Amino acid sequence: MTNSTSTPQTATHSLTHLNVLISGASVAGPALALWLARYGARVTVLEKAPALREGGFAVDFRGEVHRTVLRRMGIWDEVHRRQTHMGRQTIVEADDRERVDLPAFLMSGDVEIFRGELSKILYERTKDRVEYVFGDSIASLTEDSEGIDVTFDHGAPRRFDLVVGADGLHSHTRRLVFGDESRYLRFLGYYVAGFGIPNHLGLDRTARIYSEPGRSIMINNYDGDPSAAGACLVFKSERLDYDRHDIGRQKEILADRFAGLGWTHAAKALDGLESADELYFDAIAQIHIDRLSQGRVVLLGDAGYGATMGGIGTGTALVSAYVLAGELAAARGDHRTGFAAYEAEIRAYAKGCQKSSGNAGPFLAPATEKKIRSRDRMYRMLSSRFLAGFFKRLTEKAASDLTLKDYARQPARGYASLNRQP
Repeated sequence: MTNSTSTPQTATHSLTHLNVLISGASVAGPALALWLARYGARVTVLEKAPALREGGFAVDFRGEVHRTVLRRMGIWDEVHRRQTHMGRQTIVEADDRERVDLPAFLMSGDVEIFRGELSKILYERTKDRVEYVFGDSIASLTEDSEGIDVTFDHGAPRRFDLVVGADGLHSHTRRLVFGDESRYLRFLGYYVAGFGIPNHLGLDRTARIYSEPGRSIMINNYDGDPSAAGACLVFKSERLDYDRHDIGRQKEILADRFAGLGWTHAAKALDGLESADELYFDAIAQIHIDRLSQGRVVLLGDAGYGATMGGIGTGTALVSAYVLAGELAAARGDHRTGFAAYEAEIRAYAKGCQKSSGNAGPFLAPATEKKIRSRDRMYRMLSSRFLAGFFKRLTEKAASDLTLKDYARQPARGYASLNRQP
């Protein structure tokens, strides 16, 4: 398999007539932009943040399908160069005695990279062929038989052939076209938070995890920086009513939920919460929607089939971007044919990957002491050398459950032009 940075094109695969707006510049959006630009499309990526988002959680790739797409994108080597090299993650007792080590492949897959680093790679590979607009957002979408008129919060109105919502779990594009988030978001009974703290444990690409019934804390160091670490908090909860943009209120919730945590090192980590400039706080949830496209608008990545954590979401986004672009090219840009083929190819795969996210909360913060002990026994057994290979294949099963087409060699299909009625 080659590590080419470009995809061979034929006239039947050219999308030079296509003008596409992608909302979201994290991972799914730039990944799709990379493929569409290779097929010749004119692509604009819109991002509400003023610049690329740095940092974020580490994301991993596992299995042959992920590896194949990374290679076809031409970024396999670069991802490896910037990987975290994360080592063991250890579940500990309240007094910090070690209970069980989690094997690296369980938490980090075949290769792991910070989401912000992956975003930079994709931006660097596309910035000369793709227009990026930062600090703006879609205000309205008006579709007719020949295209979509888009107005923005700040920029001048523009017209496109297609619009892609790649703007995450809380997608603004999805809300504009498909309706309120409450119709599609399934709450899984847990919340997760992440923030930076000093590396007071002296960790070096390792993590320590402590669980009490219904709540858990992880302190980790993914990049080898001797001065900095990260804290990840997970807790079981009823649905909470809070402002997603009110960091002060979110800190209050966390301080209340984690008061009196028994781990020796918990207090120092929670001291870091009060002074944290940035905080990630969200429900552990999934998006379930009946269809991924409506007219000339299509959803990609977390916007269409996302999960907060544990659902192999970044790998799914890259695979789905490859499929969406390939099906549009095979359909000669006919969105009705291309979108239908994309959904037929990706829906079962994305749902299978998403399904594993339902285990994230119960794994990190089991509801009872009995379930905590049961979890630890299971992972102690499955991380043994005898069963490690079997368990690794099991963790890769959903991520590999797709036969990838080679779109560069697929014959084009479809007979309609972009002027066809939506």
